[in-house]
Amino acid sequence: MGKLFALAKNFSGLNLDEVEALLGNQYYEVRMGAACIMDFQARNKKTTPERKKELFELYIRRHDRIDNWDLIDRSAGYVVGSYLLDRPRAILYKLAKSKDIWERRTAIVSTSFFLRHGDGDDTFKIAEILIDDKHDLIHKAVGSWIREAGKKDKKRLIDFLDNYAAVMPRTMLRYAIEKLEKKQRDYFLNKANP
Repeated sequence: MGKLFALAKNFSGLNLDEVEALLGNQYYEVRMGAACIMDFQARNKKTTPERKKELFELYIRRHDRIDNWDLIDRSAGYVVGSYLLDRPRAILYKLAKSKDIWERRTAIVSTSFFLRHGDGDDTFKIAEILIDDKHDLIHKAVGSWIREAGKKDKKRLIDFLDNYAAVMPRTMLRYAIEKLEKKQRDYFLNKANP
């Protein structure tokens, strides 16, 4: 993957038509290259607001090709999250309610950018939507991001866990409590369904 990331960085100036063609490729590695290029462009301080909008729109429009957890984890934070930082975020709630697992994962992972700016509201709200999700890859993502949100606002994490530990999937709970003290971890694990 290191070679792939380096190659993508060398081609981070590709235009959007070329990036979209890479996204359309049947091979995972080529699509990962496209996700990396989109991420590099979105992170670049010289990228114009217009280009950031185009990257966001391409990501949403071609989400059918962003179809693996690591493609999402590599690009959603900056391509989607950074674009939405000071914009309405209704699209994330739509994605969170999607039948498509990858769209649901994008919804929660995109909030990582908001967390960098001290804003955990959407992370916790989207986690509530996904609390009953049946897929393990959603459990891991939700647990991870509410844990990260809890680093900024521990009280909110504890309140969330007080409300949901008894019903949330065990994997989600384990990821969420990972950084808590042992006494707190044991408390929430004992509240949970076996």
